[in-house]
Amino acid sequence: MRTKTSLRLAILFVSLATVALGIVTGAFGQAPATKQIPNGEKVKKYRGVVTKRSGEMLLLGDNSGGPQTVVVLTSETKVKSHKKGLFRGSKDYEQADIMRGLRLEVDGVGNAQGQIVAKDIRFDEQDLRIAQALRSTVDPMETDLRTQLAQQKAQQEKLAGELQETTAVAISARAEAAAAQQTANQAGEAAKVAQTSADAAHSRISSLDDYEPVKTITVYFNTGSSNLTRESKATIDEAAAWVHTQDRNGWVAEIVGYADSRGNTQYNRNLSEQRAKAVIYYLATEKKLSLSRLVQPFGYGELEDSTNAGRAKNRRVEIRLMRNRGIAGASQRR
Repeated sequence: MRTKTSLRLAILFVSLATVALGIVTGAFGQAPATKQIPNGEKVKKYRGVVTKRSGEMLLLGDNSGGPQTVVVLTSETKVKSHKKGLFRGSKDYEQADIMRGLRLEVDGVGNAQGQIVAKDIRFDEQDLRIAQALRSTVDPMETDLRTQLAQQKAQQEKLAGELQETTAVAISARAEAAAAQQTANQAGEAAKVAQTSADAAHSRISSLDDYEPVKTITVYFNTGSSNLTRESKATIDEAAAWVHTQDRNGWVAEIVGYADSRGNTQYNRNLSEQRAKAVIYYLATEKKLSLSRLVQPFGYGELEDSTNAGRAKNRRVEIRLMRNRGIAGASQRR
């Protein structure tokens, strides 16, 4: 009973986590490198998390930092929830219910552009509720931040334009007085500074979905268990002590769970998710990690291994510390 309560609390913490630092709506062409699906290749149970949506196109990633996959929706695409047991069937959903942060399973076929044209899309209803909760927290933060940066850029560009006009007037009067020349030179330098500030604001807007890795902490588990051992807690404690010595502005923590290849695929996927949630619960309750630093956990499932040493390394959770370039840059210039 205590374990189930802990898992429910962990899910609640994750549902409230704000991922505005890592997922910013922008032009679809600004997406990272994408994985190419061969034309005509049938795709079954292709899994990933929606990182961006632009109209009928989705970007699907696996939270491992690798290339993402473009998924195309058509009028024939069906959206349903996963079946729950023998007596509860799946539920139909609208394509509009697909949103950022939602973990999907896609069946479809590759097209000439290397994309997946989706035929059937499935997801867990619990994952949908979590994504909806995240959207209600993230979207207002993203809107406010982008509005503030856009206003700042507009003000700085206006100032640059006004100063450039002043420079032009001063240069035209250069022959009349040495004092006018000096004023024109000063206005020209001020225009350059203002333009540099405007360019910096534009750069920050463009880099809101740009991360740089800081450090990865690996926490190991016993076979078939999602309980933290004394050694794994010590690893987290040591990492937390190190983090408190750093400048954490713009930092987020991505938690990814794994399992070894023993057992069936669904069992290993659930086990890897439970391990990720156990680490988040420990960080939130024991280390008082701010919920705004967490992103949605991901259970990668099993990894291929053929030796005892390999399996031991795969029974793990990775705590990936990353810094958002756009947020860090905006705060440093305040």
